[in-house]
Amino acid sequence: MVSFTVRMRFEPGDHDEIAGILRKLTEASRQEPGCVSYIPHFVEGEPATVVIYEQYADDAALDFHRNTPHFQQYAVGGLFQKMLERQLENLTAVC
Repeated sequence: MVSFTVRMRFEPGDHDEIAGILRKLTEASRQEPGCVSYIPHFVEGEPATVVIYEQYADDAALDFHRNTPHFQQYAVGGLFQKMLERQLENLTAVC
């Protein structure tokens, strides 16, 4: 299992646009065969900060995700173009 969070910060005025991009990316990502969980969040009290919790069956499923047309369109061509900073935290499950 591959699990991680991605934290991104955007301009406050981009909130609605980012929410729309995240909805489309989430819907498509959850349809991938190796996607276990894909849950984007806006951080309470920080409306310009997004945290996405992602979990994939294995490294191959993550590679598949990163090479999909929807990832290229909504993440690379959308979120990555708007973000001010990005932080990735790899996670290890306790059980």
